Formats: sequence, structure tokens, C-alpha cells
Amino acid sequence: MSGIITQNALGNSGLVKAVEAAGGTWVEIKSLTASSDATLSFVDGTDDVVLDSTYPIYVFKFINCHPSADSNQFRVNFSDDGGSSYAVTKTSTVWRAFHSEGGTSGFGYVTSNDLAQGTGVQILASSLGADADHTTQGDLYLYSPSSTTFVKHFQSRTTTTSSDDQIMDFHIAGYCNTTSAVNAAQFSMTSGEIDAGKIKLFGLKDS
Repeated sequence: MSGIITQNALGNSGLVKAVEAAGGTWVEIKSLTASSDATLSFVDGTDDVVLDSTYPIYVFKFINCHPSADSNQFRVNFSDDGGSSYAVTKTSTVWRAFHSEGGTSGFGYVTSNDLAQGTGVQILASSLGADADHTTQGDLYLYSPSSTTFVKHFQSRTTTTSSDDQIMDFHIAGYCNTTSAVNAAQFSMTSGEIDAGKIKLFGLKDS
């Protein structure tokens, strides 16, 4: 049961048909291309971005994101005030698997990357390499961000080529501990810039 990708002939948004059992369609909302940017931000109601009650689930897709500096961290934070500040309280958990070109491997919990009622950034991938052929790929799901009843769950999986030539697989889950609507998300590196790459935002349309 594979998905089907189609192109919207009347605009620059594509549609990604979800697996039938999911009963919905993924609609491309916005695509941002990095070019030595300190941050890439998606703010509801700004530059055609939709991040409200229109869709019950949103997903950000990371494509060939490349840092300007070595040994970096790719991260996200959320806003409940339209991007005026990015400091929503979060609690999260982070697991990582890795395998080096030399054959060293491992798997475990990454305490330094999680949050416990923290308002700072959530790390989605760490130890990023800045070699010309190093990138980070992955996605971040955000559930019911406009709810004023429930906390806002998120989950992410990323794969990155590390600065010491390892493939690293990160699994992150957490929640924004607020009953205010979350209406913006901002991506950045710990140091330097997002030198290149794309981040695409999709919404899941109810059937």
C-alpha cells in the first residue's frame, strides 16, 4: 500500500496521497530553501503558511539540510504567540543509534538532548558534519497544534552524517506542555547557519 504523489496543476503545491487506511491526503503548504540562513520559520498566517485548525496533523520534511559549521546540532522550537517568541515549555525523550565507517556501532538514550519542562530548543539531530557531502534528512510530526484543551504532541526521526563519519539515527518524542494554540515553528543550528537544504510543511486533510 504505497502512497501516490501528484502535482497540483493550478499551483506550486503537490499532493501526497496518504495510505488508504489513514483516510486522508497530505497537502503541501510551504517549502523553504535555506541559503546561509540563521533560522527557517513557519508562522501561521505569514507567507501563505497554515498552522492552525485547518489540519489535525502537520509534518515538516527535512531534505539535504547542511550546516555551515562542523559538530553541529539541528533543532526546533515552537511559539504560541505568532513567532514573537519561541519558548514553549516542552518535555521530550531522545534515542539514537549509530554506525561508523570503521564498524563501530551503538544504541542508547541521549540524556543531553532531551528536555524536562524546558523552554529551550529541542535537538532533532546532533554531531552534524559540515563536509561537502554531509547532510541531515528526516521529519517532524506535530499533532493538533491549535487545540486549546490538550498538550501538543510531536515526534521526529532524523538521519545525519556526523562530523566523525558515522550514520546517526535519532528518534525524538515529546509534547509542548501548553493548552494555548501552537502557531509557529522555527528551525536552526546550534552554531553558524543552515547553509543549504529544504524544509517542507504538509498538512493531513481529513477524508
